[in-house]
Amino acid sequence: MYKSLLVLLALALLVVPLSTGCPATPEKIELTYNNFFPPTHYHSILAEEFCKEIEQRTNGRVEITYYAAGGLAPAAETYDAVVSGICDIGMSCLAYTMGRFPASELVDIPHGYPNGWVATEVANDFYNNFKPTELTDTHVLYFHAHGPGVILTTNKPVRVLEDLQGLVLRSTGVGAAIAEALGATGYAAAQGEAYELMQKGTIDGSVTPPEVLKGWNQAEVVKYVTNCYGVGYTTDMFVVMNLDKWNSLPSDIKKVFTEVSQEWIEKHAKVWVYYDKAGKDYFLTFDGREWIELSPDEMARWIDAASSVKDNYMTDKGAMGLPVDNYESYLNEQVAYWSARAPSEAECVSWVETELAPLVPSG
Repeated sequence: MYKSLLVLLALALLVVPLSTGCPATPEKIELTYNNFFPPTHYHSILAEEFCKEIEQRTNGRVEITYYAAGGLAPAAETYDAVVSGICDIGMSCLAYTMGRFPASELVDIPHGYPNGWVATEVANDFYNNFKPTELTDTHVLYFHAHGPGVILTTNKPVRVLEDLQGLVLRSTGVGAAIAEALGATGYAAAQGEAYELMQKGTIDGSVTPPEVLKGWNQAEVVKYVTNCYGVGYTTDMFVVMNLDKWNSLPSDIKKVFTEVSQEWIEKHAKVWVYYDKAGKDYFLTFDGREWIELSPDEMARWIDAASSVKDNYMTDKGAMGLPVDNYESYLNEQVAYWSARAPSEAECVSWVETELAPLVPSG
């Protein structure tokens, strides 16, 4: 009997772990991140660094596989790709699917954004204050937005409003509406298609931020830039996560994502200011290039011509029941608030050159 009890005890010890007081190793969380910017673009570098920072702060519990240049989904399909789970995290532009985000469209309409730093801060404030229902099918991590849009042309300089007649300009969202209001014809295409379209002569230019001159190498095919800051729109860019994936994360992991996202807003904001300057500087290194500044009287004509864009938005979206007057008042207040607190251009450029330039992949 005694020997039988010993045998049973030995078997029990084999079945029950000896260190029952030690917690099991947490299962690794593997995610994917799709971004439409090319790998060497500083916003792409930031997205990749975001993945590394999450992994580091979670002690390796989260591992994010990063896909630049739309590796899992093209720019216009990224939001839906996140919703459906094709990718877990995605970055792209709300304007690539016009009508899908009616409240957020007002952020893109000209509000006197002096640069992308201010536009980025305002875009995040707008979402946090109003939490539009159009974004409830994902978990929003953060937004960023570029500085005032300009007009790029390949062969014809645009010095007065009449010069836009007959031009076909790549544009999306509010940029397309402004192009049409000014007398040009819009051509819907994502930023990654613009270089080839201009090079082939399919389009005459683009309505876009000066960032693309360097970030997407478009200075190689563009000869003229018209700085129409008075009608300078922005583009609200999202970073969102699949809702089911977010809901499945432990609370401490969610906390890390929230903290890192908040920090990355400022980083993207500085990158936009950097590109406002770097795009122009790079453009002017090419022979035969011209940066055109409109006279105050000419700018006033452009502003008057483009005023219908905001008027139409307020009418159409107000008819949908959106509180557009509240949106407009809030946006104007926040533009003024952040404009008074924006870092200098030199500070932003120095930060990018110190922190991000060494991270650009060679070759």
